Amino acid sequence: MQKLTAVILDYASLKPATLDVSVMDSMDVNFVLHEHTSADEVVARIRDAHIVLTNKVQLTVDVLKQARQCRYVGVLATGTNNVDVKWCENNGITVKNVSNYGSAAVAQHALMLMLNLVTSFSAYHSDVRQGRWSESFQFCLSHHPVSLLEGKHAVLVGSGAIGMKVAKLLQGFGAKVTFAARQNADNDSRPDLDTLLPTADIVSLHCPLTPSTQQLMNARRLGLMKSSAFLINTARGELIEETALLAALKQKRLAGAGLDVLSAEPPPPDHPLIQTNLPNLLITPHSAWVANEARQTLFDTAMSHLNAFVKAD
Repeated sequence: MQKLTAVILDYASLKPATLDVSVMDSMDVNFVLHEHTSADEVVARIRDAHIVLTNKVQLTVDVLKQARQCRYVGVLATGTNNVDVKWCENNGITVKNVSNYGSAAVAQHALMLMLNLVTSFSAYHSDVRQGRWSESFQFCLSHHPVSLLEGKHAVLVGSGAIGMKVAKLLQGFGAKVTFAARQNADNDSRPDLDTLLPTADIVSLHCPLTPSTQQLMNARRLGLMKSSAFLINTARGELIEETALLAALKQKRLAGAGLDVLSAEPPPPDHPLIQTNLPNLLITPHSAWVANEARQTLFDTAMSHLNAFVKAD
């Protein structure tokens, strides 16, 4: 019996040289590895594949229709918004993602962004590098604002594995944590986001991107937040109306923002949030998930899911 062919479209995103990937050698699958795949290369690469594995490469209906032998799509991530899951379900293609592999890593990253913002870490670090501490007339610098997480009210949007870990970390610092109700959920008794925003010192996003959460933090909701509040996003860039966020930061209607995701990834060089040089805007390059331990768990789980599918096929 001919082996099934599995195409990995963006293998380099896993940084495989730092992982143990030996399990692939023992599987009854012929793996075809592509470091990167551009949009105009996808169809040709999956046309004859039985299995398609993707991290962030888009698999739209038009693309999937060309993969006539495909029976399995493995998403090398938690979010499945880059795959037309409904079309796959209707056409006998199994879609399997990997949940919870990076919960600790992303929660740690979210807290890192919060701590950097409340302590003005970036500004003080810059001062030291530029010699301002050496030039000081006293033993310390204290001209940038610093506050505590203790006693702050953190509003979390999303109460999955990541949200729960962030809540635990914040509570360890003595912060009060409130989870907002899910968008458009009639059976959720928790307070809605609009009600919570005026009292929030920190708003941290940990929800999936869906039609109801697209640009969740828009100009209106940003306007409900205190000028001393911080916004954190380690989920999906499209959860925030970016032009509205930039305006709020420039006009000092928001104290700061920490983002690990943007609406376009990688962002174009002229992306407004990349171009600005605001000290209260911290941006990391979608790196919250890249801890070695998290990536190994992701890979191992994805291979386990695939092996189970192959053996059951």
